[in-house]
Formats: sequence, structure tokens, C-alpha cells
Amino acid sequence: MFKDRKGLTILYWLIFGIFLFLFVYLMIKLFPFYGAVFSFLWHLLAPFIIACFIAYLLYPVINRIHSLGIPRGLAILFIYLLFFGGVGYLVYRIFPVMLIQIRDLNEQLPQFVSMYEKLIYRMYEYTSFLPETVHDKIDELIIRLEGFVNGLLSNIIESTTKIFDMIVVITVIPVLVFYFLKDDTKIKSYIKRYIPEKYKPRTGKMVRAVDETIGNYIRGQLIVCLFVSITSFILFQLLGLQYALLLALIMGITNIIPYFGPIIGAIPAVAIALTMSGKMVIFVILSVFVMQLIESNLLAPYIVGKSINMHPIAIIFALLLGGQLFGVLGMILAVPVFTTSKVIIKHLLHTEH
Repeated sequence: MFKDRKGLTILYWLIFGIFLFLFVYLMIKLFPFYGAVFSFLWHLLAPFIIACFIAYLLYPVINRIHSLGIPRGLAILFIYLLFFGGVGYLVYRIFPVMLIQIRDLNEQLPQFVSMYEKLIYRMYEYTSFLPETVHDKIDELIIRLEGFVNGLLSNIIESTTKIFDMIVVITVIPVLVFYFLKDDTKIKSYIKRYIPEKYKPRTGKMVRAVDETIGNYIRGQLIVCLFVSITSFILFQLLGLQYALLLALIMGITNIIPYFGPIIGAIPAVAIALTMSGKMVIFVILSVFVMQLIESNLLAPYIVGKSINMHPIAIIFALLLGGQLFGVLGMILAVPVFTTSKVIIKHLLHTEH
């Protein structure tokens, strides 16, 4: 039917889009049936997934040190101790402060709600000309927002206090990371045994393409997010903003989401600033704006680069789909998953022609 490759490619993408839509629809509809199974598998495999991800991030650094003539075992030990020592120290210093700020924010929430209600009543006075149905919708939105924030803070407190119950998992992860780094050659050889000989060259090219595309993006984004967290904390501390550490961590985590991340991360900071003064709101907005200006124009182009070759429309679609399915976590994972799928499909189609 289609004689040219372009028409055949369009047909492939159309069929892929239809099947993807049907798959996502079925996954949503059948979630109550397989949700328990996925929950069990996640709790079982989470240490392996996290350890594999950390090892993947550290692997290029170890290779670079090894290329300088330092024995591989020594390079692994040095980076291993440096990474987990640094993470352990940060957790030791940050975790107690963060937990105190979360609990304090949870206790202060009723006062903040009362303050916001007063602001809203003032808005009612200025918008009295609007229909009553508009005010009813605003009330409904505020009630939902209060419930969401209250539930979110309670869940965060619950999760952070359960960390002590997960001490075994936290202890296992460094051990797994060490063996993933030490025995990477053996692991690769073991996996290759199950790949048919005729598919090995194609699989190798595909894996290298995915690694080149996703690896640089993830490592670059983590560096940028770390910069955003540290800079936000310094600025919020200088401004005297309450819960500076908690808000800075939120800014850093959400910054990994393209386009929407800085806005999502800035909302809690502006909301807290609103309870302090109008000047504080202006200063917080200005500081966030300047910081994002530096990040998007100076840091991101050099650190992250153009490793993700995707049109903005495709990125926004992936973010909206990920957010609709899995919330904020879905938005964080949307671009890497979408890009990985794109690279795999591209290689499969290329090899078929």
C-alpha cells in the first residue's frame, strides 16, 4: 500500500499509538486486579532497582578514574566510599531538620488555612460582581486543596518515620551497588548468554544508543536539580523564609520535570511567603525567577545539553500522560521512559528495513 519508507513509518507509528492507547486504557481499568501483585513486586525488587540505578550513575566516573591508570578495584572503593559517605552525612544533617519542619508545618496548617480564608473573603469582596456559581466553585477548590495538603503532609510524616523500619533495605542497597560495580563484566556476560547470536549486534547498538541518550540526561538533570536545591536553600535562608530546607528540597525534586517543574516547585514557597508578607512574596518570586533564568540559560544547555531530541509538544504530551497515570512520579519518569521507548522503536524499525 505504501511504497515509500515515510508512509510505512507513519503507518507503524499510527499502529503503535493505537496499541499504546489501548494498553494504557486496559492497565488503568485492570489496576484493582493486579495492583496488589505490583505492590508486592515493588517492595521485593525496590532495593535492586535503586542499587542498579546508583551503580549506573557511578559507572562512568569509575571508568574515567580507571582510565587514568588507577586500578579498577581501588577506583570502585574510592567512589563507593565518597558517594555513600557523602549521602550518609547529608542524611544525618538534613533528615532531622526536615522532619522537624514537616511536623511544624503540619501543626501550623490550621493557622495558614485560616489566614488564606481571610484572603479569600477579601477576594470575594472584590469579585462580588461575579456569579454565585463561580464563588461556589472557588470554595470547592479550596476545600479540596486543604484536604490534599493535609493528606500530603500526613503521608510524608508517615513515610519519613517508617524509614527506621526499612533499615534492612537501606543497609542492603550499598552492598548491592558494590557488587553491581565490581561484577559488571560478569553480569553483562550472563545477560548476553540469553540473547540469540544474530540479535547481539542489534541489541548492543540499541543499548548504547539508549545509554547515550538517557545516561547524560539523567546525570545532567541530577546535577542541575542539586544546584537548584542548594541555591534555593541559600536564597530562602537569606530572605528569612520559613521551612527553607523543606521548600528547597521540593524545588530541587520538581525541577527534574521539564516546563512544569519550576512552577510546581515554586507554588509551596510562594504559599508560605504569602503567610508572612507581601514583600516576601515578591522577593521569593524574583529569586525563583532569577534562579530559573540562570538554570535554563546557562547550566542546563551545558550540563544536560540536547541529549533528549524531542519536540516540546511530544514532551508536554508525555508529561501530561505520566501525570494523569501516576501523578508527580509519572511526570518525573515520563520523559526518560518516552525517550527510551522512542530510541528502541527507532532501532527496531531501522533494522527491519
